[in-house]
Amino acid sequence: MSALFSPYEFGGLHLSNRIVIAPMCQYSAENGEAGDWHQMHLGQLATSGAGLLILEATAVSPEGRITPNDLGLWSDATEQALGKVLTATRKYSKMPIGIQLAHAGRKASSHTPWDGGQLILPKEGGWQMLAPSAIAQLPSEPAPLAMDAAHLELTVAAFAAAAKRAVRLGLEMIEVHAAHGYLLHQFLSPLSNQRSDEFGGSLENRMRFPLMVFKAIKDAVPQGFPVGVRLSATDWVEGGWDLEQSIAFAKTIKGMGAAYVHVSSGGLSHAQKISLAPNYQVHFAKAIKDATGLPTIAVGLITEPEQAEAIVASEQADCVALARAILFNPHWPWSAAAKLGAQLEVPPQYWRSQPREFKSLFTNASIGQR
Repeated sequence: MSALFSPYEFGGLHLSNRIVIAPMCQYSAENGEAGDWHQMHLGQLATSGAGLLILEATAVSPEGRITPNDLGLWSDATEQALGKVLTATRKYSKMPIGIQLAHAGRKASSHTPWDGGQLILPKEGGWQMLAPSAIAQLPSEPAPLAMDAAHLELTVAAFAAAAKRAVRLGLEMIEVHAAHGYLLHQFLSPLSNQRSDEFGGSLENRMRFPLMVFKAIKDAVPQGFPVGVRLSATDWVEGGWDLEQSIAFAKTIKGMGAAYVHVSSGGLSHAQKISLAPNYQVHFAKAIKDATGLPTIAVGLITEPEQAEAIVASEQADCVALARAILFNPHWPWSAAAKLGAQLEVPPQYWRSQPREFKSLFTNASIGQR
């Protein structure tokens, strides 16, 4: 039996296999509201045969958006728009769907990547960026506003309110975004957090605000509802956030009831030096898994079925997440199941696509023909 296609559970949430669709920003919302693009995008991913789909980084407040076109969940309008998309998606797919809740911090108020990705100044229609400290993302950019007590309180409340909306929408899992140089990662890293109060300095202090957010979300959702964390295991910069600190953070959130940790890396500093190669982040997931016992999702240049199978079979991680690979081939799990001799469920509208040499690839596939 394929390890990749064996079932798994995150805090009571059942997955039919170990393939996770990672959050991938689409920059296609209007005023935070999901629309037709999201319907097409999520519709195809929800019929992919993966075990879990996690929605893109979803801003908990307007100022927490990376770009003006980020998906949001901060109002009745954004909740209703996403609910419409989810209702249509669920009509044809039983795949569990989670959501990643996020705040961009100093990386907010930016153009979409295909428009250059540079900062949008307030005079150009942008907005005030917030961060742990008044340290700019780039030397050429204006510094963000260092968050005061009121900002911190409002941000914690925004995460909690978004979590309640996610539960109302019937989403089955929440992932807290503390990676890739966004707000919670900015608090964790000494490169971006140079506060002198109880939220800066020591590791314990730098973890304090992200842990407040995690606790607020846990308190906002029903008991047993799975809440995990996306974490950058290292900044890839000397003197920055690193694996040792990530293990300490993971141990803490495990004690607070985290369902899993989704292990990525980088994104905080343009000084990062990353040697990209297949599985380049998997050893971080294994190290955290071994040190904490917390269920882990590995991600990063995992593109081949045999590669994903080996990661799970050798217990380097409990699940693997796909991003670019599944954007390029939304039916990647179908190909993986064929190569690994596994089965998976697909909608009956696709049963006739099953190749003759893989007659048992799709479960319950039985087609008559007039």
